Amino acid sequence: MPAYGYVSPRATGVNNISTKNIIGSAVGVTGNVSDEELSAEPITRRERDREYLELKRRVTKAGLLDRQYGYYAWKIPSVVAMVATSVAVMVIFSGTLWIQLINAAFLGLTFTNLGFLGHDSGHRQMFKKVRHNDWVLLGVGFLTGMTPSWWQDKHNAHHRAPNQLEIDGDIEVSLFAFTQEQAMTMKGIGRITVKHQAVLFYPLLMLTAISLLFGGIVYQIRKERMRYPITEPILVVSGLVAYLAVIFFFLGPWYGAAFIAVHRALGGIYMGSVFAPNHKGMPILENDTDMDFLHQQVLTARNVQGSPIADFWYGGLNYQIEHHLFPNMPRNNLKKAQPIVRSFCKEKGIPYYETGVWQSHVEIITFLHEVSAPLRQKKA
Repeated sequence: MPAYGYVSPRATGVNNISTKNIIGSAVGVTGNVSDEELSAEPITRRERDREYLELKRRVTKAGLLDRQYGYYAWKIPSVVAMVATSVAVMVIFSGTLWIQLINAAFLGLTFTNLGFLGHDSGHRQMFKKVRHNDWVLLGVGFLTGMTPSWWQDKHNAHHRAPNQLEIDGDIEVSLFAFTQEQAMTMKGIGRITVKHQAVLFYPLLMLTAISLLFGGIVYQIRKERMRYPITEPILVVSGLVAYLAVIFFFLGPWYGAAFIAVHRALGGIYMGSVFAPNHKGMPILENDTDMDFLHQQVLTARNVQGSPIADFWYGGLNYQIEHHLFPNMPRNNLKKAQPIVRSFCKEKGIPYYETGVWQSHVEIITFLHEVSAPLRQKKA
């Protein structure tokens, strides 16, 4: 993805909201597509592009793509303050295990919020100049140990083709399957985890933080498309050394090991549970789909109903449809864009899906259970 505000170069003609390329769907989504919509006359690529550009004009006119310097002027320091608070608690109460375990959980919350800042800067939401956004992203890499270039490559592929087989890395993972075809091809430990993935999904999210960490390290070793080939390795390695040094210096080997285990496990569950509702259990597309940008971004995303608590907990990504349509829209404007996008989708007959926090997770588990069903069937 060359830029973060874009019209997809893949936007090609499709029979209105044709589901011929959809091979998986979320509970309650496909039912919203009427027979009339499915039988509509073909709409050309140019007409599709005009639809998206029309929506973008409405959003731009409302000023929702303007930079929000005031918002990030307090958001960035507030998250850095969370890091400082955790370190202070580590130093002051170094000899009290139960306090440190709570502190480890708090640091898991903090690291995910650092991840939200990295996500925002990676999408150029914060500043007009690329290098200013990169400074924030590199800072997040130092504090969390995640490799910025690796994350950007992975995340950009996801944004280009959400829920598209063989392109979106988020649905090409070794321990889970998102189509029955994927489930049937699994072997070894992957086949075991997929067979029971509805039960194991959330416990295995404890590995999310470790997976992100080592995924970046492997990327660096392979020297794949590093934007800052010298700076990134130095920052990531020095950040990890500092992380381990501070923890073990103040907490010692046993308390330090317990702290890291809780921090990484709970941080992984939090991060995974935040990102899972965005697309898991939504329609899965064939790798050669001809679905246009506007429809693909809306139909493959799930919004989670907003509230002050939900907006903080999800880092604004509960407005996933709006985020995917306008990745460079500042986080605090996503909620404001929702009425415009929802109204536009209704006007154009595009299904727009939103549900509650609990229901989103019910849908994910139900979907995973259905996908893995063939592996649980007894052989005749």
